[in-house]
Amino acid sequence: MVDVKIDRRVGLLVLSLVLVFGGGALGYWGHTAGGSVSVQDVQFEGTNGTTMSGHLYVPEGVSAENPAPGVLAVHGYINTKQVQAPFATEYARRGYVVLALDQTGHGGSEPPAFANAFGGPDGLAYLQSRSMVANDSIALSGHSMGGWAITAAAAVHPRKYDAAIYQGSGPGPIPGFPIPNATAPNGSATFPRNVGVVFAEYDEFHWLMWGAPSADSAAVRSATKTKAVFGAESAVEEGQIYGSVESGSARKLTTPATTHPGTHLSGAAVADSVEWLQRTVPTETDLSPTNQVWYWKEVGTLLALFGAVLFVFPAGSLLLDRDPFAAAVGAVPDAVTERGGWWYANAAVAAILPALTYYPAMILGDQMLSANAIFPQTITNGVAIWALVNTLLTVALVGIWHVRRDGDGDALTQLGLGTGERGGAVVRALGVAVAVVGAVYLSLVVVATLFNVDYRFWFVALKLLQPWHVGAFLVYLPVFGAFFVALGALLHGRLRTPATTTSLRRAMATNTVIVVGGFVLLVAAQYVPLLLGHALAAPPLALYAIVSLSFLPVLTAAAVISTYFYHRTGRVWTGAFVNAVLITWFLVASTATQAPI
Repeated sequence: MVDVKIDRRVGLLVLSLVLVFGGGALGYWGHTAGGSVSVQDVQFEGTNGTTMSGHLYVPEGVSAENPAPGVLAVHGYINTKQVQAPFATEYARRGYVVLALDQTGHGGSEPPAFANAFGGPDGLAYLQSRSMVANDSIALSGHSMGGWAITAAAAVHPRKYDAAIYQGSGPGPIPGFPIPNATAPNGSATFPRNVGVVFAEYDEFHWLMWGAPSADSAAVRSATKTKAVFGAESAVEEGQIYGSVESGSARKLTTPATTHPGTHLSGAAVADSVEWLQRTVPTETDLSPTNQVWYWKEVGTLLALFGAVLFVFPAGSLLLDRDPFAAAVGAVPDAVTERGGWWYANAAVAAILPALTYYPAMILGDQMLSANAIFPQTITNGVAIWALVNTLLTVALVGIWHVRRDGDGDALTQLGLGTGERGGAVVRALGVAVAVVGAVYLSLVVVATLFNVDYRFWFVALKLLQPWHVGAFLVYLPVFGAFFVALGALLHGRLRTPATTTSLRRAMATNTVIVVGGFVLLVAAQYVPLLLGHALAAPPLALYAIVSLSFLPVLTAAAVISTYFYHRTGRVWTGAFVNAVLITWFLVASTATQAPI
């Protein structure tokens, strides 16, 4: 039996690595359009000496001797250059040199976020300076806040571009959204030049980008700002071209059936952007806008992400068989509760409280705990406050339930908090977490070096840390460590039944429902009104609603990891520490850093 178990784990380990490297290779193929586009990492110096980062897409055959038109493509808030890959790859396939830029404070561009007009003017100046770019023929493309970056670029360098494409975005002003040192000038019928607007039918930011009461096409088309930018006296007609390309006044609106973040994965949105680019800044390539290959990158990096998470299970289990890590393993104690009315009531409380505290915590983090040298990331601050609040609530609830149900006995063992001799179980568990997640990180280093991709699907990604991320990672790690320890005690101590003790699969399914169920309801409460009425239930909370989407896969993975390692060790420590290291890495590397370094 032992040999079969080891063989199975080794098989899973091999499968995870096949997914990681096979997915990376497929991602590379999609990203480079089968090798016909070179994707290069570039860094350059921006305003005030800020180091800027980007991906430079160079079509085959383009050089200083044979220059091509250029496109500056800029992502939105708390994203990075990689999310613009669908647009950038398809632009490059049609003969454009594309700079997919990391905004300041995002990805590989130095903090603080929002500085230097989001980095847009510096990105345009850099692209225009490249000898392979026909610098009298450049377009701008921006998603969400990236639209403000390209608007600023157009204002600072009015003679360095010919057209602008806004995806889920629009030119300034930025109503009710004060950002120090960041401006996006007003749009008009003549500024920016040749504007294409790709605004999703269910875009969460209709109120922010266009001042429309909903994302419904009629509401966006009739908005005062829309009519001003299009130079129209009545509602703008979708698909109709206003003005002329020659005078720079051309305008066109399309509304693909997706959401604000969904624009990144919409073939229709990509096609609409490509069509406008080909119309306003043409190349010699007439490839149809609907001929697309970008999705292979998304498939590949999704496989790699799944493989990276899968790797954690067999790698951790194999380590726990060996000294000195075996000291982290103990016997799984008997369950302390049966599944009945009491259990369902408490499971419901455990599921609903994290969802109920989500928006208040995020607002508190945004408004009360400003990014600073110690806690430099606004979004991570909000998530950390949420984690801290729920840690305290969980400790209180577990304590009350323990006293009321069975106050005697070895409480620490019952709750999965046994520490072993001299705390050895805790130390060994931390060692397993560092070793396993460290191995995942090293695999990403190799994949990024070989294939120039990361582990991701959409905007859920494991990315390489930048130097300024390291300090933030160490500061936020204890907060999430405490949260996952408390969560483990709740799931495996207070809510574990005889059925979930004997069946790992049932335990994983049950705990996933408890951990994720409240957020499923929270997302539904916001997005059902959006899908039915073209507006979120609470439109001003759109940013947090979009962030909450990532909680679904992340918390699912956390519940499964926690449950697996509890069944493997009889204690919460290994699963909690693996989750803390992995998810703190995910948060810190993937969001924006608002405080200067």
